[in-house]
Amino acid sequence: MNLSGILVVTKPEFQGEVVETLNALEGVEVHQVDEATGRIVAVQEAADIHAEIEGVKRIKAVPHVIMAEMVYHYLAEDERTYEGMPPELEDKQDGFDACVVPEYLNS
Repeated sequence: MNLSGILVVTKPEFQGEVVETLNALEGVEVHQVDEATGRIVAVQEAADIHAEIEGVKRIKAVPHVIMAEMVYHYLAEDERTYEGMPPELEDKQDGFDACVVPEYLNS
């Protein structure tokens, strides 16, 4: 089982609709809402890293979501051995690396 904390940003006027949609997604539960800024904190439970990444992609595709990024990750034991980054983590969106950590977070 994998757990991930996901920061979702939307315009405040769409926040209620986005929260409702997120709570309807399998394995996703909204835990915190900041009405003034449109920020939402959701927790996702997934069977493995592949399902976890697919779940984040589903959240990013929700109408009115401006941004959705995984900010916390808990990985339970996985029977598979990974020799490198799983291909879905190297996904590109609009010419940018979808899962690359911004440089300012690496310092």
